[in-house]
Amino acid sequence: MQWYNEPPQWTEDQNKIQVLSGAKTDFWRTTHYGFIRDNGHFYYQEVSGNFTAEVKIIGEYQDLYDQAGLMIRQDENTWLKCGIEFVNGVQQASVVVTRDYSDWSVVPLPQNPEWIILRLKRNAEAVEVEYSLDGDRYNLLRLAYLSDTEKLQVGLMCASPDGKGFSVTFEELKFSELS
Repeated sequence: MQWYNEPPQWTEDQNKIQVLSGAKTDFWRTTHYGFIRDNGHFYYQEVSGNFTAEVKIIGEYQDLYDQAGLMIRQDENTWLKCGIEFVNGVQQASVVVTRDYSDWSVVPLPQNPEWIILRLKRNAEAVEVEYSLDGDRYNLLRLAYLSDTEKLQVGLMCASPDGKGFSVTFEELKFSELS
C-alpha cells in the first residue's frame, strides 16, 4: 500500500494502522462551499474488477468535520469517501460521492459509538456502502454510481478540514474479490 498525502504521523503493526491526521486536510470539490481540497490522507492499493473492502475504525473525533473511513478513487475528479464524520458533536455515518462535484449524505449514529465497521462493495460501476455497529448486522448507507473504470485505488482515508488533527486507528482491513 502507498500514501497519497502522507499524514504527519502513522504506524502500521500487523492488522492495525494508527494515524494522526494533519490540520486543515480534506477531500472536497466545489459544491456549496466553493472550494477544492485534495490534501486529505489516503492509504491505498490498486484493485481491479469487483471487490469488497472492509475495516474497523476507532477515532478520537474532536473538531468539526474530523473524518475517517474508506475511499475509492479514480482521480482527483472521481472518488467516493465514506465513514464517520464529526458534525456538531455527533458522529455521523457519512458518504461523499464526487464526479466533478461533491455531494454529501449523513446519518447520525446513536451515542457516538466507540467504533464502526465499514464495508464497500464494488460491482461494475456501482458502489454499495454499508456500516455495522456490532459486527453482525450491516445497514445500507448508500448505493451510488461511481465509475466503470476497471482499476481503482482503494483504501483508508482520514482528514481534519477545520481541526488541528486527530488520532484514528484502522483495524483488520480486508479486500476480497467479488465474482
